[in-house]
Amino acid sequence: MGRLTRGAVILAATAAGSGRWQVVTVGVTAAELLPDGRWPEPLRPLAGAVELELRPAPGGRGTELAVRPLGGLAALPGMAAHLVGDDPDGYLRQVLRAVRQLVETGEVLRADRPAVERSAPDLPVVPG
Repeated sequence: MGRLTRGAVILAATAAGSGRWQVVTVGVTAAELLPDGRWPEPLRPLAGAVELELRPAPGGRGTELAVRPLGGLAALPGMAAHLVGDDPDGYLRQVLRAVRQLVETGEVLRADRPAVERSAPDLPVVPG
């Protein structure tokens, strides 16, 4: 239910004082990214809390997906917000990476877990 504005599709109401845009290029068309106008799964829980904008990526390389929080900036600036875990920009970057991976590969890729998080059978056997 977006409206076309200067080549971009705006998919949420614009609010005064919104936060900083986070942008990712996804290697698919806007129609493939938002089938039937539905937001990709990692973004759905954020409906109403973020503004979403789509525009063609430069050089015909897919679609730029831009997201920013509605309702202003975090209370703490920069590194202070990150250190206490109140970093909406960091969370939005994580969600955008998940959207790109899901759309382009069909799954959200996950790095190997550190050894401290693995169960006993996953740990390497050390000959002794």
